[in-house]
Amino acid sequence: MKILLIGNYQLDAIQSMDIFASMLENYLTQLGHQVRIIRPNPWFGKLLSSPDSLRKWLGYIDKFVLFPAQLRQALSWADIVHICDQGNAVYVKYLENIPHVITCHDLFPIRSGLGEFPEYRTGWSGKQFQQMVMRGLNKGHKVACVSEQTKSDVLRLSFLSESAVSVIPMGLNYPYTPMTATESQARLEALEIPQNCEFVLHVGANHWYKNRLGVLSIFYQLILNQPEFYLVMVGKPMTDKMHHFIKMHNITQKVIELVEIDNENLRAIYSSATALVFPSLYEGFGWPIIEAQACGCPVFTSNRSPMNDVGGEAAIYIEPDKPKETAEDIIRNLPTLKMLKSKGFVNSQKFSPEKMISEYIKLYHQAIDDKYDRKVKTV
Repeated sequence: MKILLIGNYQLDAIQSMDIFASMLENYLTQLGHQVRIIRPNPWFGKLLSSPDSLRKWLGYIDKFVLFPAQLRQALSWADIVHICDQGNAVYVKYLENIPHVITCHDLFPIRSGLGEFPEYRTGWSGKQFQQMVMRGLNKGHKVACVSEQTKSDVLRLSFLSESAVSVIPMGLNYPYTPMTATESQARLEALEIPQNCEFVLHVGANHWYKNRLGVLSIFYQLILNQPEFYLVMVGKPMTDKMHHFIKMHNITQKVIELVEIDNENLRAIYSSATALVFPSLYEGFGWPIIEAQACGCPVFTSNRSPMNDVGGEAAIYIEPDKPKETAEDIIRNLPTLKMLKSKGFVNSQKFSPEKMISEYIKLYHQAIDDKYDRKVKTV
């Protein structure tokens, strides 16, 4: 097949979406398919050093004025088009006669625009954009959701029929496996993590639903009883609110911030951590859960879907908005955490990238066959 992937605007720097598009490209190419990734070029977005608010509007020129012409030129080559992020469903209007698939990771921006999250408010322009996204999603040929929770949201909020919506869980985005103690300790030392220390880990960005302030609150409650522990925070740079919390609670020396480290260093950290603490309020899927499990790292995560689906029987479930109780759960389970390791290995193997790709190939064929059937009916 000739598969055209629509990726994200690079200046938006949505790392997880870029990783997902690269996964598709690499694995599909290995299977002998012809694959191209197309994304808006950042012409106006790079035009000048402008404030973030102005840069966003300049980026809209790249995305919605210039990119459609680039997309139209590429469509004649493709057998199937795959929109890798539902946020780009605005381009569906150019694909009405082309078989296509949309991957829906979550509908949090749309739900926020509808007022479903009191914790986060969307402005007027954001609401208008999310309405455009929803209109595109409603016209999608095939929509693949990364979890049952996302599928439930799609069926609840869209006009799509159930036959148009399926679930294809994410696969591991890197060959995570346990790293030897010798190699991992050398890497941890280079990252300035104290030698042979006990630490809990969080991996994630600063989206409000990642609950990173909640992670800090859990850790503060933890070290009131287990003062030997450290917290390693991996991902985007911490916010001013997070730094303020750390300073106010006098835990500066106990919190280690690591910004966007590479996969092998992350593997070393997963392999050495006492546990991953992942108390998200909401998730589309939750990659760090299976990444940690694949490295033999026990997982504490929210007793909410999809986290409790992804973690399966190999995770310990907590209430993400109850830091004191969560810290008590961590302490209570410390003596038996090693028992989770083998369960984690087994669970993470359910999420192989090969399985994910196989499901997408089936969906591509369905979209192409449906298009052929529609043509026959109109003749």
